[in-house]
Amino acid sequence: MKVYFFGVEDWEKLHIERKIREKQLQCEFFFFKEALDETTVDRAKDADIVSVFIYSKLTKEVIDKMPNLKLIITRSSGYDHIDVEYARKKGIKVAYIPGYGNNTVAEYTFALILALARKFKPMIENLTQGIFTREGLMGIDIMGKTIGIVGTGRIGSHVARIAYGFGMKILAYDRSKNMELIEKYGVEYVGLEELLSRSDVVTVHLPYNRATHFLINRFNIKLMKLDAMLINTSRGEVVELEAIVEALKEGRLAGGVGLDTIETEITTEEELLRKTGLTTLKLKKAVEAKYLLSQENVIVSPHLAYYTKDASERILDMTVDNIQQFIQTGELITPVPET
Repeated sequence: MKVYFFGVEDWEKLHIERKIREKQLQCEFFFFKEALDETTVDRAKDADIVSVFIYSKLTKEVIDKMPNLKLIITRSSGYDHIDVEYARKKGIKVAYIPGYGNNTVAEYTFALILALARKFKPMIENLTQGIFTREGLMGIDIMGKTIGIVGTGRIGSHVARIAYGFGMKILAYDRSKNMELIEKYGVEYVGLEELLSRSDVVTVHLPYNRATHFLINRFNIKLMKLDAMLINTSRGEVVELEAIVEALKEGRLAGGVGLDTIETEITTEEELLRKTGLTTLKLKKAVEAKYLLSQENVIVSPHLAYYTKDASERILDMTVDNIQQFIQTGELITPVPET
């Protein structure tokens, strides 16, 4: 079998090759730093298996250009960058990597909360300019504050555990209640509107799908306290970018905004000017993103929440394990669930 890895860094390639030798997998392996999409798919025309990351786009057209394809495995817990339904219609199996970074993303969530609570961004900016002052840098305690966790799956549950350790009151919104969280940490499940109106900190931990598209939007974001804090370490499209910008311009979300994912690509003004065929909508989103970057109470990071050595190695190990299982039995350890 021919196995193609796309979006792979040098150190990841070395780690994967070491795992392959340990498992004595008899396949041909190919590695590319670029993502897999319409511009790079010709490199994998004879692929039996492809492994990708979230920046790859496996549309119907891309999938059709790999006639031998039997397995797609994404090195992520999200899989909306893959046309899973079409792949299945063609008899192609699809795997993902859930649970690799439960504590990792939860820890990063609290890194954002603490950085906003103690005004790290303006403090660091002051110091880089040689300004050594406490003026404008008074922070807040998070002990005793109410955190609203939107989604109490693997990551959200870990956020609840950390919040309990900080002495926070915990609200949660989810389709199903986690009884362990209720019993151990006093989590109170409420409706989304009530969570937004009562919470000092709202943090989002949901997969992206049709049901969660703009779950936090320009209408319900108005329910949040004026000094509330909003954190999103899930997918950018779960929170409407325009809603955040509008709220900040109106003086709301004064507690700050922490975004590890964003609804649009962030580019410089020069890059925007060079681009052709830029739609009005995309231009508007780019301008909104640039506005966010300029605000001292907004922290935007380039999808770093999962990005630790430990979590990344778990992803690679689980990817190779899935490939081995598929080659030996035709089955998968972590198939994408049926919807």
